[in-house]
Amino acid sequence: MNAFRNGITRILNGAAGISFIAMVILTFWQVLTRYILKDPSTWSEELVGYLFAWMSLLGASIVTCERGHMNIPILVERFNGTVQKILDCFGEVVAFLFSVVILVFGGIQITTLAMGQMTSSLGIPIGFFYIVLPLCGILNAIYTILNMIDILKDQTEEKEAV
Repeated sequence: MNAFRNGITRILNGAAGISFIAMVILTFWQVLTRYILKDPSTWSEELVGYLFAWMSLLGASIVTCERGHMNIPILVERFNGTVQKILDCFGEVVAFLFSVVILVFGGIQITTLAMGQMTSSLGIPIGFFYIVLPLCGILNAIYTILNMIDILKDQTEEKEAV
């Protein structure tokens, strides 16, 4: 299970890193064309915006993998181990539901709708850039399931140790 998680995370880190490097290069290109060549590149500015959205959502999936998503530890730490595990699982269920309903279902809806609209500078369907929403929703759902398995497995291991 950890090999599967690590493989997906490695791919996500690579994709987010490539997106960041591409953004830096394209931003440099924008500055060069605007101030040195005096002929601004409009397509690169648009692409940087879309790459930023991709990088942000891929990064959110990495954060979900690491269980770094929003929580309130001061509240959870006041309870004993069993209640902490229940609250941790509840947090993962909320993240799972958000991922499935908003990112996957909503992402498929908006991606389908946006396939009929073209980007202004690049001339390709906007839906191609929205595909990241359901993709990250699926990844987040997988990660939350793996996180819940890890939480419950830790609880089982604690019972066996006693």
